[in-house]
Amino acid sequence: MLSIAVVEDNDDLRAAIVNALGGEGHHVVGFDCAEAMAEQGQALRIDLVVVDLNLPGEDGVSLTRRLRTTNPEIGIIMMTARTRTDDKRIGYESGADIYLAKPVSLDELSAAILALSRRLRPVLSTPAALMLDTVRLTLGGPRGATALSAPEAALIAAFARAQDHRLETWQIIAVLEQADRAPNRNALNVTISRLSAKLRQSGTAPHPIRAIRNWGYQLCEPIVLT
Repeated sequence: MLSIAVVEDNDDLRAAIVNALGGEGHHVVGFDCAEAMAEQGQALRIDLVVVDLNLPGEDGVSLTRRLRTTNPEIGIIMMTARTRTDDKRIGYESGADIYLAKPVSLDELSAAILALSRRLRPVLSTPAALMLDTVRLTLGGPRGATALSAPEAALIAAFARAQDHRLETWQIIAVLEQADRAPNRNALNVTISRLSAKLRQSGTAPHPIRAIRNWGYQLCEPIVLT
């Protein structure tokens, strides 16, 4: 989980981003201008900032330079309608880690945050990987072992073997069919919800499985198969 500040003057867009990232387990606060962040965000420990360039008052480039100077380790994602090469160069030179051209889908933003989090919090990916015992059908984690059904174990194993721990919806259905359970797409949501509950029971973050809109799901926890 990261502490994220969203600096965006469009109220609807800011609210959508704050809600979406909060739903993924991050602590997210929104600001409508750089001055509001400077005034209200001093007491917050912020890991990453999503910043628009066209802000009222201090613009996003100036804010980025200031943040990079005062906190060199902070993650900064610029999100802007400026798409010219010169604009991107200025964005990166001012200190941005990632430059996204609007319109930006929430899935693309989430993927950028996930990629950047590997630098910001490398410790998260190493200490407490879950252990899936494919023989005993148990999932071991910081809070102990959790019993799994055969379909649940098969699905976690498939996530663990997939690139970036991502599976398309049809792949998930195929795995469950092989495990003698063939859900339709509505029942699949129930299966994912139950599996997420068992992952949390083993000691994961609040949202161990992330839905990728119109595509599938991603397991957001490191898994070791035994």
